[in-house]
Amino acid sequence: MVELPSSLSDDLVARIGAAAERIRPHVLATPLVPSLASGEATGANVWLKCENQQLTGSFKLRGATNCLLTLDEAERRLGVVAASSGNHGIAVSWAGRALGVPVTVFVPEAASPVKVAAMRRLGADVRAFGTDGLDTEIEARRVAAETGRPYVSPYNDPVVVAGQGTVAVELRKQLPDVEVVVVAVGGGGLIGGMAIDLKHHLPHVRIIGAVPTHSPVMAASVRAGRIVEMPTQPTLSDGTAGGIEEGSITFEICRDLVDDWVEVPEDAIALAMRHCIEQEHMLVEGSAGVAVAALSQVGESLRGRTVAIVLCGANVSIETLRAVP
Repeated sequence: MVELPSSLSDDLVARIGAAAERIRPHVLATPLVPSLASGEATGANVWLKCENQQLTGSFKLRGATNCLLTLDEAERRLGVVAASSGNHGIAVSWAGRALGVPVTVFVPEAASPVKVAAMRRLGADVRAFGTDGLDTEIEARRVAAETGRPYVSPYNDPVVVAGQGTVAVELRKQLPDVEVVVVAVGGGGLIGGMAIDLKHHLPHVRIIGAVPTHSPVMAASVRAGRIVEMPTQPTLSDGTAGGIEEGSITFEICRDLVDDWVEVPEDAIALAMRHCIEQEHMLVEGSAGVAVAALSQVGESLRGRTVAIVLCGANVSIETLRAVP
């Protein structure tokens, strides 16, 4: 067993197991399918964990549902506040509608119109604030504290991280001999939860974090040994774009448990999205494209190994798809 970061005093491994049971009636157990094209290109045995087929088109439903299910009745009546570039907001909105919890979501001013529209269709009160995801998070936390409502973080919460970690619980059952897992990284909730579960149960697994070169905040933070502030450039991977909240629990998890980091340029993300449509017959958003593209950059080192790539989401607009070269 790998020793978890000392500051995470709660037993997150147990939390993930409990979350898997708690959310089971509310989310899909997503399929794991082979990628023959990627396998032929790299010489690896490549599998795709299809969170792009989750009910809301993203893994984020897991953490959001786990969080809302742990609220008491008084908190549910008050409603919750969230901050999101899109997928987390959709997930909280979906879970709120399913469980009868009012939801307010703060989004960056440049948030995807498709994702904002989805939140509103699900009944959320959506408010635009800030040009960077971190600014949006700070404002959402302020409003939550001011109104006494629970704040549902996209990544900086053990309950949310535990929910995201349930992807690994499923993956271990579907692919017991997995050796390498590739995950796109923004705030680190998905890779953090998966890393905790995988390193506990399968400590030999190599975990690769993939970030867009236009917003490589977690990778840069790990290299610096602290959470860094840096400008975010426009990227197809809007789901992983933006800063990281100071003191986030995911930083230490990523620093201690993620084995390698790969930065992916925009042209490679676009090619990966096209590959998924043409070769895998799957719709994916830019953040999933980051993980797929990362494989080609480390492919030679994975020859002969069993690899799982997490397709984290599929929420992409027609306009964005048309712009993909």
